[in-house]
Amino acid sequence: MKKKSMTLLLAGALLTTALTGCGTAGADASGGNTATENPGSTAGDGANASSVSKAYKIGIVQYVDDASLNQIVAAVQAELDKKTEETGILFDYKNYTYNGQADATTMNQIATDLIASDVDLIIPVATPVAMVMQNATAENARADGSLIPVVFSAVSDPVGAGLVASMDAPGSNITGTSDALNTEAIFDLMFTADPDLKTVGLLYDKSQDSSTAAIAAAKAYCDKKGIQVVEKTGTNNGEISLAADALIASGAEAVFTPTDNNVMTAELAIYEKFIDAKVPHYGGADSFALNGAFMGYGVNYVELGTATADMAVAILAEGKDPAAMAVQTMNNGIATVNTETAEAIGLDYSMFADKCSSLAEIKTAEEFQ
Repeated sequence: MKKKSMTLLLAGALLTTALTGCGTAGADASGGNTATENPGSTAGDGANASSVSKAYKIGIVQYVDDASLNQIVAAVQAELDKKTEETGILFDYKNYTYNGQADATTMNQIATDLIASDVDLIIPVATPVAMVMQNATAENARADGSLIPVVFSAVSDPVGAGLVASMDAPGSNITGTSDALNTEAIFDLMFTADPDLKTVGLLYDKSQDSSTAAIAAAKAYCDKKGIQVVEKTGTNNGEISLAADALIASGAEAVFTPTDNNVMTAELAIYEKFIDAKVPHYGGADSFALNGAFMGYGVNYVELGTATADMAVAILAEGKDPAAMAVQTMNNGIATVNTETAEAIGLDYSMFADKCSSLAEIKTAEEFQ
């Protein structure tokens, strides 16, 4: 486990640029895993102060700013607001929402700040930040010896990443929701669109644990069909852009990217390269298609965020034990096609309707409306 090298004072000062919420925590908010009675003015916009009987502080930390993760965070917050209205319990995230900026130092600083603020639960969004939050909470037991619960969202392979012992019985202080990708299904669609494919490109960040299982499955699929595979990787926008160029130059006829957040953040900068080369880019989330890729396939991220918030509420308000709460997975099968890109590369996708649970159409934009 990583050891923290920053003091709390330094972490608090440096976190100014990472904070996406409002200010710092109120002094009267609860510590540990206990609720504050009659918090009065700590009530958020979703409830009248006089109607709030308890309050819990919830830290929300997303890995990086991209359309999918933004969508999840918005869904989490909306569901927490709804539960505040329904129960009269304040689930306060407004002062504890952060963006990790895909930076390990920043994420560790955020973890330090949340622990110092005595938050009651942490919701990390995406694998890298979930690993940081789990390590930080495991190393910082509360006064009574308990650990701050962690409910992750959008972790593609929780077991492979070492976050949980098993999907059914996570163990320790952590559970959450997974956006595990059905890689074979997306490749079935790829070969339905073009049965004569001979070379497939794989574009991903090799440092992302979320990509490991999906890339292994993609290689196994192509090996079984006798398809040549070309791999190119990158860890930042510049490297990913060069990797896209290299895949095109190598003769890749289609390109696959799993639920990789670093490629997702670069999609708006690379999708026109693939269009110009008439190479369809298939991604593991609908946000890829939103940002210009030919197709995104996977789970409904609004449902994922909502389910994550519901698990957090069950732990805080109902006393559920995260160690015994099974990791939730969403139904795969939603294919989202960018109609502008499909037209530009001249690829028919009408046959997808019979090959997936639902087919959605979208046009290029930066964020979901």
